[in-house]
Amino acid sequence: MEPKSNRNRNRARAWVITAAAATGITLGAAGIAGAATNSPSSTSTASNAASSSTAAATNPATLTHGPGETLLTGTSADKAKAAALAAVPGATIIRVETDSGGSPYEAHVTKSDGTQVTVKLDSNFKVTGTQSGFGSGPAGQAPGAPSA
Repeated sequence: MEPKSNRNRNRARAWVITAAAATGITLGAAGIAGAATNSPSSTSTASNAASSSTAAATNPATLTHGPGETLLTGTSADKAKAAALAAVPGATIIRVETDSGGSPYEAHVTKSDGTQVTVKLDSNFKVTGTQSGFGSGPAGQAPGAPSA
């Protein structure tokens, strides 16, 4: 039979080894998990930065509203939609919003031939012009371009 002091020492050593192993496994798992979550986001961040530098990177038709603009709701939205559809018969409304490019309001629509136009509206919801595509963003930027 072993002396009591040797048994206690062996027990303490077993606890230290077990704790060290558990700590090592925990830290290793955390490191792997951290690497797994950080790697794709840093890659996607780099690719997002590269792709957002082109106007084609962001599809303006999928935005809820343009940069610096507010989506119209209620009566204002109804008036803007009616004016845009009267100006572009057979079109489908994508969205109506305030305009950061000079007019009080604008409507983005898809024409029956599939092309997209922006209908500019004054404060009384009268059509003041139509532009091909989604018009320009704030300070003449292309829609979806990162702001300075």
